[in-house]
Amino acid sequence: MGIYDYTATTLSGEDKALADFKGKVLLVVNTASKCGFTPQYKGLEALYDDLQEKGLEILGFPCNQFGKQEPGAADEIGAFCEKNYGVSFTMFDKVDVNGDNTHPLYAYLKNEATGVLGSKAIKWNFTKFLINRDGKVIKRYAPTDKPEAIRKDIEKLL
Repeated sequence: MGIYDYTATTLSGEDKALADFKGKVLLVVNTASKCGFTPQYKGLEALYDDLQEKGLEILGFPCNQFGKQEPGAADEIGAFCEKNYGVSFTMFDKVDVNGDNTHPLYAYLKNEATGVLGSKAIKWNFTKFLINRDGKVIKRYAPTDKPEAIRKDIEKLL
């Protein structure tokens, strides 16, 4: 299976096929509203505003597995992101990124791009995966890697 074989539910409750993003450069991020890294929404939105027309899509996946920092329901998450950070990129419903209930997309991403020392587990919110236009996972970024710091890698793929 490849990235385009997966679907996920958006915050508005629609099933969205990742095949809809074929030909785009993707940045997939597990997010949270009450995290020290939450201000990265601003940087992610800036990347999206600047690079969407060139083919970048950002896919946000809220996750409550790290310090219970995403406790809200889908409507609360969406309102928070829009009100506080003007998020206009695609946000999905809450998922698990580790454990028995890991979303299949995240199981795939973790297999394709391991973390430090070959670790597959996601360590915290705002771990990022960069995927090229052909659907190949290119790189995994740590939560501490700010969106503006990975801009050059994204631009190379655009």
